[in-house]
Amino acid sequence: MARAFKTRPKQTLWTRLFPFLLWGRLVNRESLRCDFFAGLTNAVIVLPQGVAYALIAGMPPQYGLYAAIVPAIIAALFGSSFHLISGPTAALSIVVFTTISPLAEPGSAEFIQLALTLTLFAGLFQLGLALARMGVLVNFVSHSVVIGFTAGAAVVIASSQMKNLLGVSVESDGTFVSTWMGVLERLADTNLYSLAVALCTLFSCLIIKKLLPRWPNMLLAMIIGSTLAAVLGAAEHNIALVGSIPATLPPLSLPDFSPALLHQLGSGALAIGLLGLVEAVSIARSVASRSHQTISGNQEFMGQALSNIVGSFFSCYASSGSFTRTGVNYASGARTPLAAVFAAISLAIIVLLLSDLTAYVPIPSMAGILLVVSWNLIDFHHIGAILKAGRSEASVLIITFLATLIMAMEFAIYIGVMLSLVFYLKTTSKPKIVQVLPDPTSPTPFFVSNEGRDLPECPQLRIIRIEGSLFFGAVNYVKEYLQDLPENNLLIVGNGMNFIDIAGAELLVHEARRRRAAGGTLYLSNLKDRVSHYLDKNGHIEELGAENIFISKGIAITRIYERLDRPTCDNCTTRIFSECRRDTPCG
Repeated sequence: MARAFKTRPKQTLWTRLFPFLLWGRLVNRESLRCDFFAGLTNAVIVLPQGVAYALIAGMPPQYGLYAAIVPAIIAALFGSSFHLISGPTAALSIVVFTTISPLAEPGSAEFIQLALTLTLFAGLFQLGLALARMGVLVNFVSHSVVIGFTAGAAVVIASSQMKNLLGVSVESDGTFVSTWMGVLERLADTNLYSLAVALCTLFSCLIIKKLLPRWPNMLLAMIIGSTLAAVLGAAEHNIALVGSIPATLPPLSLPDFSPALLHQLGSGALAIGLLGLVEAVSIARSVASRSHQTISGNQEFMGQALSNIVGSFFSCYASSGSFTRTGVNYASGARTPLAAVFAAISLAIIVLLLSDLTAYVPIPSMAGILLVVSWNLIDFHHIGAILKAGRSEASVLIITFLATLIMAMEFAIYIGVMLSLVFYLKTTSKPKIVQVLPDPTSPTPFFVSNEGRDLPECPQLRIIRIEGSLFFGAVNYVKEYLQDLPENNLLIVGNGMNFIDIAGAELLVHEARRRRAAGGTLYLSNLKDRVSHYLDKNGHIEELGAENIFISKGIAITRIYERLDRPTCDNCTTRIFSECRRDTPCG
């Protein structure tokens, strides 16, 4: 099993701009050998996969192979992962199809032009995020959104192939419901020969995968399906064939820059850009967890952006990190990103020398392969875990999945992301607030939460800890909690408060004034540097009173004790602080 290099040269400005200068120093004879054979294996794997994904996207089959050549090289040279390989993916292909099919006939010259323009727009959006160093954004796209969308896309892909499986022509607008209505209307016209070829390919793929897991099961299954179609007589029985692929390298192309297209394709471009980044970074991090490599989110953003921008000028439609190819790359012993370069070069050679063979590949065989791909896209393990995890995550998963089936793909992604943010904000808007008190069983001053306990309390001072950021979304909740506290003196322990904004600072100032008016004081302790600097920078320290802010709880209680009402302390029986016990009256 391959492992990434554990030691890497120190980064400079040049190596950040051109990452290949960094890992290029690690290349040696052994790594070249490992990368070459890993790349060759990958080229064989992507041959049927690229053709299948192109058909999903509504593109001629060769465009799936073009998209597996140029973007793979660019993403490898400018990304950060040693094992990630970019190219066409099922999810992006279906978004390309659903975005452009209402505007042009799939497979037509106009459709291809729009697909390349869409790719350029998506790449420019990704480049903007990369330049703004927004790699952290992918952390806010819930795992449930990705799982739900991928499962929905898998169902849409499988549904779109039913007409090819049955060998019938179906009128559909590309949506799940429309596709199945068309299929059911033409079910009686099923071409049994096409169905036999598709099922033969499908079961061959599954059996080979089970018995010979290291063999290229998709490629072998396509050969078996193609042989059966030839034996049955494809021409005589109307078994549709893919047709030969032009034996050319990716030709130069020019996307359409007209402003009107930005309005038509903008929504789809944003969806493809966001989904592509989430896919790529998620896959890179997944493999990095096993190879022990550190992944830079911003650098991956840059690699994906440039691969789509450059690819759009070389007849490549939208690409991203491929889970299948990346997994094969890692398992095949790849050492550096050169493996992706070798894979692209090997695929280009295969296209030049063996392109005529695709003329004998039946489309029903491709449908059978795509059913297997669709099934593998559905992550049943994580779906089960998410459904058990809680109502919020399950809701995001189910709604994203259903939205993918009944509406445009890009809007399904947006709905899932917005739901994730809503639930995130709902959680963070209610930070946990706990009362803390000295532990009477501890020989030294030690404070514990009073949750689930019935510890003695000080009648003059309430001590609480806010476990969460004090920002605009949480202000209402915290304000209502503070107003319900009976004590006039309040100490807020702030070591769990990572962030504060203007609304949070104003809340503290308002609370300090309210308590002063009632004859008490608001005290703060254990504030993190970020919070202290914010309060100081905006002049809130003066309003809160610098004498009321302390470094630690111990110092705070010592100083606050000196300011408490003395007669009340003398008559108190709880005496929970060490200061109380030291000042116990004699006799």
